[in-house]
Amino acid sequence: MKMQITNVSRRDFLKAGAGLTLSVSLPGAVLAAAGGPGIAGSATAAGDFTPNAFVRIGADSTVTVLSKHLEMGQGVYTGLTTLVAEELDADWAQVVVEGAPAEAKRYNNLFWGPVQGTGGSTAIGNSFEQLRQAGAAARAMLVQAAAERWKVPAAEISVKNGVVSHAKSGRKARFGELAEAAAALPVPQQVTLKDPKNFSLIGRHVPRKDSVAKTTGTAQFTQDVKLPGMLVAVVAHPPRFGGKVRSVDDKAARAVPGVADVVTIPNGVAVLAGDYWTAKKGRDALQVVWDESAAYHGSSDAILADYRKLAGTPGLVARKDGDGDGAAALAKATKVIEAEYAFPFLAHAAMEPINCVMRLGPDSCEVWNGEQFQTVDQANLAAFFGLKPEQVTLHMLYAGGSFGRRANPMSDYLLETAQIVKAIGGRAPVKLVWSREDDMRAGYYRPAFLHRLRATLGADGTPQAWEQRIVGQSIIKGSPFEGVMIKDGIDATSVEGAANLPYAIPNLQIELHTTNDAVKVPVQWWRSVGSTHTGHATEVFLDELATAAGADPVAYRMALLGSHPRHAGVLKLAADKAGWGKPLAAARDKGARRGRGVAVHESFHSYVAQVVEVTVAADGGFKVDRVVCAVDCGVAVNPDVIRAQMEGGIGFALAAALTGVVTLKDGVVEQSNFHDYPVLRIGEMPKVEVHIVPSAEKPTGVGEPGVPPLAPALANALHAATGKRIRSLPIAEQLKA
Repeated sequence: MKMQITNVSRRDFLKAGAGLTLSVSLPGAVLAAAGGPGIAGSATAAGDFTPNAFVRIGADSTVTVLSKHLEMGQGVYTGLTTLVAEELDADWAQVVVEGAPAEAKRYNNLFWGPVQGTGGSTAIGNSFEQLRQAGAAARAMLVQAAAERWKVPAAEISVKNGVVSHAKSGRKARFGELAEAAAALPVPQQVTLKDPKNFSLIGRHVPRKDSVAKTTGTAQFTQDVKLPGMLVAVVAHPPRFGGKVRSVDDKAARAVPGVADVVTIPNGVAVLAGDYWTAKKGRDALQVVWDESAAYHGSSDAILADYRKLAGTPGLVARKDGDGDGAAALAKATKVIEAEYAFPFLAHAAMEPINCVMRLGPDSCEVWNGEQFQTVDQANLAAFFGLKPEQVTLHMLYAGGSFGRRANPMSDYLLETAQIVKAIGGRAPVKLVWSREDDMRAGYYRPAFLHRLRATLGADGTPQAWEQRIVGQSIIKGSPFEGVMIKDGIDATSVEGAANLPYAIPNLQIELHTTNDAVKVPVQWWRSVGSTHTGHATEVFLDELATAAGADPVAYRMALLGSHPRHAGVLKLAADKAGWGKPLAAARDKGARRGRGVAVHESFHSYVAQVVEVTVAADGGFKVDRVVCAVDCGVAVNPDVIRAQMEGGIGFALAAALTGVVTLKDGVVEQSNFHDYPVLRIGEMPKVEVHIVPSAEKPTGVGEPGVPPLAPALANALHAATGKRIRSLPIAEQLKA
């Protein structure tokens, strides 16, 4: 595939030490053809992107790849570097990576239009051809420089492992020896990318680019940043959402040795000191009276009861299939299968809680953090300080996980830092630090949802009518993306995974109730977003239909997936590798029972099927023994990273399925830390096998798609072992009831 490349000036190429920097621009037609889900789809269609610099080659032959995407543990630094190094034919050991600056004109997410950010499992997919193009163009320029220096045809020159060679003359040069000469050449207008059969890095094992730094402690996270004169801030937040400060007595806080200041901000009171512990002690000494006249006083039980009432009434139609009336078919059916599935609020609970470092200048703002949403954060900070977006500099550091939390559409924690910096007149840089308790009780959550499903079966046992009503809060309503991602009242993130249900059902209707503003619990995307609940409800309900039809769950699904070969492909692979249809080994303990369950789901254009094996003890306690996972994500750029992301997604999803729940009582979040919001411990992790479907399709995401199938496959396995259907999460104690 060939693409246009834009010329850049010699000054842009020349860096300290005589180097080569390459910029690449993709024409609008290519962007439109990429077909990614767009937050700003219209902007993507407009095309005409300004250059995006990705490659820098130094005089010492070091190849630096600038990553426009945040590395938060998902392996993107390794994946993006692989794309460049493959086409450049670089020595993997000589390639390093660094975070790109915040500049949407050069580093935008191609699937999102003029927006730079990481999310939706888009990093590799939107960069696949763009970064290969950058590497190929750099290679062509190095080859041309060598050809002119050696006075030989460029076609006779080869590149391998960072060495440019001419076999006939025996001449060789490393990249650094040619960098300055290459920088003086025009950027080629077209280059040809490698045939996949010639890949030497893509699809192979390569060591991760972040492993050494994270192992040795040299990786820079926000907590590692120390600026001269910096103050550390902690904030006392209202105990209920919507609460405000009425009055504050800060005398005792200011009396704590080392406390530098106490300032009131819109959402609380900040205490500043030279270190975290002193600031926390100062916060603990505050006496704050909260104005709760507009605060939320609801409870989880009341929310669920309201959702249940809404589920009994028709909602907005997100999808309707069939010539007949599905509701009429259900009304006339002699047997209707019904089920209700409930999903609680969930915290992101990343290993690194929220933090941010900010320094304000006379006409600038500088930020250091695990930056996930550059364009949104840059715009929000610029508006707050009265600056231009380009006057806001964002330094992208490593993030210790995110799962969506750092991609906050309101830039909540960055604006909180900005409010503190402004309140002290910008006299010092400020590091905002949230404790685990702050993150658990004052953050944002995966919304609670309720699903009500009804179906009827034909004489052959296949579903003839399917009605699904989904009730929950909108993630997008009130955000900057409302105009793009909510159509006819339907929030796409609330129904994804259900509105695109792949099964062949003649009469299918998906409805949505988006709850009103009375529920003021702040919500946003959580790893795999809507599919966290839609994938569960649809796959458990389908299992219930298979049971009612007396059919094998895998065979039942396969019969309904004739038009969806990639779903069927992963389902068959997972089932085969798990030994589906063969008896499980008997449980060792007396009275224990074993079971096997399956689920398959597409999210973010990747297809994942999982088979879960469980052992249930006589007292109802159970253990997840084994998970067999099959994934089809197109070209497997880094197989080891893909396996790691599937394994990590399974562990993440298992924690949520077993014990994950955020509850409210009189408006107060009851959980506070890992003792009452447990994450999975290593001893609880089952044996996991990951099988990757060979594919020539364009690569798609793996950070999120491993999550949705786990919980339904687990619930189905528990039913197979016990005969009991579990229709609400979390599961851990339900079999003991």
